[in-house]
Amino acid sequence: MKRANRLFFAVFVFFTVLSHSSIAFAIDYSEARKQLIKEINQDVLLTYFSTRKEEFDPRVMEVLGKVPRHLFVPKRLQRSAYKNRPLPIGYGQTISQPYIVALMTDLLETRKDARILEIGTGSGYQAAVLAELVKSVFTIEIIEPLEKKARSRLKTLGYENVTVKLGDGYYGWEQYAPFDGIIVTAASSHIPPPLVKQLKPGARMVIPVGGRFLTQNLTLVEKAEDGSVKTYQILPVAFVPLTGRH
Repeated sequence: MKRANRLFFAVFVFFTVLSHSSIAFAIDYSEARKQLIKEINQDVLLTYFSTRKEEFDPRVMEVLGKVPRHLFVPKRLQRSAYKNRPLPIGYGQTISQPYIVALMTDLLETRKDARILEIGTGSGYQAAVLAELVKSVFTIEIIEPLEKKARSRLKTLGYENVTVKLGDGYYGWEQYAPFDGIIVTAASSHIPPPLVKQLKPGARMVIPVGGRFLTQNLTLVEKAEDGSVKTYQILPVAFVPLTGRH
């Protein structure tokens, strides 16, 4: 009798675990993604007087509705992945608000044959978004555990056109320069000269500029064909600081 009870209990536990696993696996985020896109479009209209944009590039919005953001956040936060806000990813870092990801990507004005440099890989989400739009993405992360996780995650998800490096992004990646665009996902007190140098003439860089406890502005850097540089402040933002030897 005791043996029968133990067998029943084991079977019960097995199917309970299986049931919960199936439920977790079967979560459908399609409606959450659609709602997120609606919210981003609303934010575009609300920020028009700062960005002068009535809409973002449809290609960018299509990718935002496609990339599985829930796979780029800790499991405990996956149900919040499609809320239009930043989320912590550990080590004092965050995954950016989807609206900001969309805005920064849109400002780059990417082409399909472009080579893009990203400073601050984080969980790999911004790199994945870019990888859907351009030929190749080179991304640098200074925090080793995040770099390892992002590298593994991007490979598992099939992003073969993303190259990840552990290092100090302030100095860029001269080996693959010049780049058709540079995106910096951490705030710097100034625009790093090495990144300006590695930006191809006619290309753009998007970077938050300002200190941790000071006003930060999302800044668009345009490098003309003659090498001259113009900057434009787009929008007040709040990013974690760029770290490194500088």
